[in-house]
Amino acid sequence: MTRVKRGTIKAKKKRNILKQTKGFRFGRSTKVAQAKEALVHAGKYSFAHRKDKKADKRRLWQVKINAAVRKYDMSYSKFIDKLKKKSINLDRKILAEIAEKNPEIFEKIIKSL
Repeated sequence: MTRVKRGTIKAKKKRNILKQTKGFRFGRSTKVAQAKEALVHAGKYSFAHRKDKKADKRRLWQVKINAAVRKYDMSYSKFIDKLKKKSINLDRKILAEIAEKNPEIFEKIIKSL
């Protein structure tokens, strides 16, 4: 069997791993074994926290809408219920943005209920 030299392939793998761990602290950015382990953990955390970030944003939108709706003597849940009954299809992200940046338009939405 012929001899296969893998130096270039191994160097490329090492280079790619270390490129991904640039900015990591201590040996995780310079030592290949630690870098691989750090990448595995970073991938797990980034996946989990992408989901958490979506939930955090939704909670923030709900708080903003609730704060805006309280000025008109209404609760968040009653406001959302009335929107659904009137078939006004604005999602919470848009409603929160309108409530924060354009209160006069938000007031029109409430008056239409």
